[in-house]
Amino acid sequence: MAKFLITGGSGFIGTNLISKLLKDNHQVVSIDIKEPKSKEHTTIFRKVNLCNRQELESVILSFDPAYVIHLGARTDLNGKTLEEYDANIGGVKNLLFVLDQLKNLKRVIFASSMYVCRPGYVPQDFTDFAPHTVYGESKVLTEKVITEHNPKYTWTIVRPTSIWGPYFDEPYNLFFKIVLSGKYFHMGSKACKKTYGYIDNFIYQIQSIIASDKVQADQKIFYLGDYEPYNITSWADEIAGTKSIKIHNIPYGIFVLTAFLGDCLKLVRIKFPMTSFRLKNMTTDNFFDLSEIRKLAPQLPVSRIEGTKVTVNWMVENRSI
Repeated sequence: MAKFLITGGSGFIGTNLISKLLKDNHQVVSIDIKEPKSKEHTTIFRKVNLCNRQELESVILSFDPAYVIHLGARTDLNGKTLEEYDANIGGVKNLLFVLDQLKNLKRVIFASSMYVCRPGYVPQDFTDFAPHTVYGESKVLTEKVITEHNPKYTWTIVRPTSIWGPYFDEPYNLFFKIVLSGKYFHMGSKACKKTYGYIDNFIYQIQSIIASDKVQADQKIFYLGDYEPYNITSWADEIAGTKSIKIHNIPYGIFVLTAFLGDCLKLVRIKFPMTSFRLKNMTTDNFFDLSEIRKLAPQLPVSRIEGTKVTVNWMVENRSI
């Protein structure tokens, strides 16, 4: 048994990670500004704002964890200024200040984001940034704060790719919902490949980092996700196949016109499932070199097909579709 502190424990990744840690009989405290998604996590939940250093200090020092996994952040892409993402930048500064006071701390994993680089951009190294959103800029600054602070304990930065599975939120649950409602269409021949990651595989990679030798993890940065890029057309067919739905193919030009309509509606603050921004993301190849994490976590436990079935069943049980 070990003591784990999870920030952002009420989020999609945090919820699944905490369930796995509790199943493995670890002692866990979850901090977040939102209530837990799972009722089973209520007793270990502490309502804490990362921007409030005093609150953070009180909870963390009293728990005295051996391991910290920092997932807490504002992750939507709707913010217009860096000040709106202070939970990411100021939050990690507060966390670093408090963690420096812990005497029994062994390892910390800080979650960043693949959006420190725009989709399709291939960085030369881990200091080569090319964000395309304010959220991405906030995560660049988050990484710089951590690396410049360079804590004495063993620390690792991870960049989750497109992680999906039970308890997930937009945009990936929206993709499932559209496919399962029969409203998804293939974009002509515009099939692209992207790095996605099923949540159980992501957790396996996190636990592999925790269990690795210090030299393999300390001051390292890893992209996390499934090792083979997904062909979106194939994956959509697999999702549809769980409900015996046939996906039809329509010309790509129709999607361009639909995205233009979505852009116009956005100007008057009307939500629409397709915009030019989303269309570009959907048609741009975006995959990453996962060779380094593969050395630590060589055999992912869940296949895409298995994960898809589990996720669809979860959505049915929770009336998400």
